[in-house]
Amino acid sequence: MAIEQNQIVSIEYEVRDGDAVVDSNVGGAPLVFMFGKGQIIPGLENGIKDMNIGDKADVLVQPADAYGEYNAEATQEVPKEQFAGIDLQEGMTLYGQGEDGSTVQVIVKEIKDDAIIIDFNHPLAGKPLMFTVTINNIREATDEEVMTGIPAENQVEDSGCCGTGGGSGCGCH
Repeated sequence: MAIEQNQIVSIEYEVRDGDAVVDSNVGGAPLVFMFGKGQIIPGLENGIKDMNIGDKADVLVQPADAYGEYNAEATQEVPKEQFAGIDLQEGMTLYGQGEDGSTVQVIVKEIKDDAIIIDFNHPLAGKPLMFTVTINNIREATDEEVMTGIPAENQVEDSGCCGTGGGSGCGCH
């Protein structure tokens, strides 16, 4: 039976770029998401739609259905003094603030004498990715989950001792 829109799905996965494992939650907490809400990359969501609880499969996701094609023009040359105090290395990931206030991830592509070339492409852009996925659970979403789009497993608890001024006795600092 196919996974349906707005169901809560729990998966264990490993993703590889060629032979290199680039991400995995195997042995850790499962990834829990609401199906059909764009909470995971489209190619993976499409690849698991006909799976059932307990099924395990390899799902090959092409760049267009993952992090997009690599855009060679998505680079920028920035004066080196803007990175004062940072021990820069080619290939390292930096986080900054975009014009709209959102967090932007960039990669240091090249270090010149007076400038740094940064790359705005996602590190996995342009790469086909192989996911090995196991479906741990599929369940109906509650009315609240459908309304918020957030599975109960992912909701941040806003009550408890930290919210009541409980202090360091309950792990709050």
